[in-house]
Amino acid sequence: MVKDKVAVYVSKDLHDLVKHRVEKSDGDFKNVEDYVELVLREVVKEENGEEEKKTYTKEEEEQIKKRMKSLGYL
Repeated sequence: MVKDKVAVYVSKDLHDLVKHRVEKSDGDFKNVEDYVELVLREVVKEENGEEEKKTYTKEEEEQIKKRMKSLGYL
């Protein structure tokens, strides 16, 4: 099912930068439109407090702490 779409205009410079990223994405994005839509969805989610929050189990937390300690962060 194709959703209705509307045009959004960006500067040529920004379009060229995004196009370059799309080309370097090894097929992760089909085109500039797909890239921009993903980025805008993520920004809107974040602004609305909808970003995915990762929770860790006690065991995972301990592994993370051990790793951080071994790297000198703790």
